[in-house]
Amino acid sequence: MIDLVYPYDLAPVLPAPTVDSLPQVSQVVEYFPIVESNGLVIGRSTREYCHGGSKPLHPVIHIHIIDRFCRIYLQKRAMNKDIQPGKWDTAVGGHVSYGESIVEAVYREAYEELRFHEFNPIHLETYEFESPVEREMVSVFAAVGTYDLRPDPEEVAEGRWWPVEDIDANIGKGVFTPNFESEFKMIRKSLLALL
Repeated sequence: MIDLVYPYDLAPVLPAPTVDSLPQVSQVVEYFPIVESNGLVIGRSTREYCHGGSKPLHPVIHIHIIDRFCRIYLQKRAMNKDIQPGKWDTAVGGHVSYGESIVEAVYREAYEELRFHEFNPIHLETYEFESPVEREMVSVFAAVGTYDLRPDPEEVAEGRWWPVEDIDANIGKGVFTPNFESEFKMIRKSLLALL
């Protein structure tokens, strides 16, 4: 697993702020780490910059939850999401915040999205994904078991368990996010091998 290596001091904000772009004093700004492919943090930037076409590489986590009945829990993305609203996606997915490790982000995002916290994440893969609006270093994890999952309605429109055959039957039909489809094909064997 690639983890993040932060500099001793705060990494610079990218792009360098100007007088006009400085946030208001009362405004809270969320920063994502900007990384090289090996996990070295070289900067920090806002969501808007990371998704605004400049496409700096930034880390995200995904968690696939699979039960002993060979069903995978998926979330339907809320309609207020800026990327792929209303599409079915990985059970948990989110950005790593500046200062976090990959594993810290796994547990934070799992709790925020599904109130899910008592699990043992198994690392499956780390890869780079690029879409028309962003470029991500994706760390993929799995959790095996039947859990009491409670989706946060601000984050997730709905969630449900999908038999693997139903996922296979809906690939390429616009039901899932393109990222989920490509990732599922990549990790399918590794995920099913955990059962």
